Amino acid sequence: MNSSPLSAGRPRPVMADVARHAGVAIGTVSNVLNNPGLVADDTRERVLRAIEELGFVRNNAARSLVTGRADTVGFVIVDLGNSFFVDLARGVEEELDEHDIRLLLANSDVDLAKQDSYISVFEEAKVAGILLAPLDAPLDSARAARRRGMPVVHVNWPGDEDACGVVVDEELGGYLAAKHLLDQGLRRLAFAGGPFSLSAVAQRHTGAQRAVAEVAGARLETIETHSITVRGGYALGVEISSRPTGERPEGLVSAADALAAGAIQTMQLAGMRVPDDIAVVGYDDNHFAQDSSIPITSVGQPGHEMGRVAARVLYEEISSAADHVHRTVTLKPTLFTRASSSPSEVRSV
Repeated sequence: MNSSPLSAGRPRPVMADVARHAGVAIGTVSNVLNNPGLVADDTRERVLRAIEELGFVRNNAARSLVTGRADTVGFVIVDLGNSFFVDLARGVEEELDEHDIRLLLANSDVDLAKQDSYISVFEEAKVAGILLAPLDAPLDSARAARRRGMPVVHVNWPGDEDACGVVVDEELGGYLAAKHLLDQGLRRLAFAGGPFSLSAVAQRHTGAQRAVAEVAGARLETIETHSITVRGGYALGVEISSRPTGERPEGLVSAADALAAGAIQTMQLAGMRVPDDIAVVGYDDNHFAQDSSIPITSVGQPGHEMGRVAARVLYEEISSAADHVHRTVTLKPTLFTRASSSPSEVRSV
């Protein structure tokens, strides 16, 4: 017969049950859970056996009400299907582990309503703070949470007057992508991405424009796409390959790897050779970029480092809210050169 305390609808054991089972005071059980160094070894072992035998699980929500501080942080991510955000999450988790803080992860799946809902869920769970990699949309729910005293740090989004942020220099990324093509002697370039209402796309475009302006005789065509997805890339590739040869760009700066991958596929189907007929640079350095049939040159964002920095900034705010000064930390991107733009050279610059 199953004699577990949780069988047959019995209530879950509480700290007082553990204390009775171990023959100690409730305060001793609390110390074993929170300050084990204060408890003698044999007593600590007795309490731990009682916890295991009873199947006791601490109530962190209740504990946070008593201590005023939870040992969890919530992270709302815009798209877990994008490996960049997976790298962010790994960096966050690694940093929080060093402070004995657990991570609760939520995927808004590019849905503003879900993003706002998860912020509310984390508030109700009384997490110590929230990391938010948001949609490019108003952050009203995050601001409301901060007004109620919840620390919120933006990831891949700048901070403001009452929140910190961690970003990558998107304009520099666009500059590096275009300069790489210009350095190979290409002069007819195109920048593709969109919609330009997306701030990251607009900044990458500005960077590409700056690089082209530095080179005499170079020009940049702007192609605004409806999205930066693979499907958007298919349409982009069809549009470019349908032009007469002399009217095609020699080099393409794509605002995302997915867009670049789709464009490469349809251009190849139309008989264009990459990079001989057109050199292509993507953005984000997604994991699939280096594993494509033609490995894609890409501007990589330091996702893992961004995650660590964001978690560190949030921990600083949680630990010393009165002295904390809000700021935006800007990191630099890196260009990873592969066969889609330079078949003879595979390196990082």
